[in-house]
Amino acid sequence: MRTIKEVKVGETVEVVILDGEGAIKRRIMDMGITKGTKIYVRKVAPLGDPVEITVRGYELSLRKDDAKIVLVN
Repeated sequence: MRTIKEVKVGETVEVVILDGEGAIKRRIMDMGITKGTKIYVRKVAPLGDPVEITVRGYELSLRKDDAKIVLVN
């Protein structure tokens, strides 16, 4: 498995598991990123932070630390 940080631009992946705990995991889930959700990686900033994704029909930017806890397939 890989994290969202390791996904290439233009690739669509599916969320397998959220590796975080507590408030961080809850915040990610509140953004609509849950198990089984399809995520399309739109852009990555030049230094790799943030990552812009499309999830559930809307665009979302994830910080590097948040992107590391979302494991995808």
